[in-house]
Amino acid sequence: MSASPTTVASLAAMKGRGERIAVLTCYDATFARLLDEAGVEVMLVGDSLGMVLQGHPTTVPVTLDQMVYHTACVTRGASRALVVADLPFMAYATPERALESASRLMQEGGAQMVKLEGGEPYLDIVRQLVAQGAPVCAHLGLQPQSVNQLGGYRFQGRDHASAERIRHDALAMQDAGASLLVLECVPQALAGEIARTLSIPVIGIGAGAECDGQVLVLQDMLGLNPGRAPRFSRDFMVTGGSVRDAVEAYVAAVREGSFPSAPEIAY
Repeated sequence: MSASPTTVASLAAMKGRGERIAVLTCYDATFARLLDEAGVEVMLVGDSLGMVLQGHPTTVPVTLDQMVYHTACVTRGASRALVVADLPFMAYATPERALESASRLMQEGGAQMVKLEGGEPYLDIVRQLVAQGAPVCAHLGLQPQSVNQLGGYRFQGRDHASAERIRHDALAMQDAGASLLVLECVPQALAGEIARTLSIPVIGIGAGAECDGQVLVLQDMLGLNPGRAPRFSRDFMVTGGSVRDAVEAYVAAVREGSFPSAPEIAY
């Protein structure tokens, strides 16, 4: 583990060297310090906090004020990992609103990158954010903020048309200036193809083992999900004697490529 702060450039260098990137969600300063010390490269302040912290059935109710608050908590605990913050539902509905929302997450929250869900309709927004100095992480495949439109949490890219759309959007997001891409719940073959095609790092969640890195919701990784855990997740507390041991085991498994294993690959 390097003691140097993780940056957009260092993540790109990791991809170039074939080193896998370990990402976890984080919502507070205590866990931020622990994840930092355990070697996590990126902490994602996800709007998943609406589900795992607030008890909502979706991420839709999460507000920008709440995201700013939790991002500030995380950045106060982080010293080495790159902090990425989600732009919540409707916080980037227009370019003007996206700029204002990203400004708050970065100036008040201390985020070093913002993440948004969606493809081609948001290309101009990505361009404008990047032009103003706000690094962007794109998110394709299953987009939790669109769960009401999708009719549930469904895997994406399983047919030719939707796979082509994801391929197109991934390249378009890179061309628009995105520095990172999250692929959620898409077939491993598709995710691997995109990771090999793009020059920016591709982080998978439920997207198989061929991405440049992996991300999990922290509570899922610690076996704290009160319902049925996602098939693509793993409870690292089963073998870890402490929370720190579990996080270190996750980082090691991502780095060596043993996570996700074959049973944890849904498609």
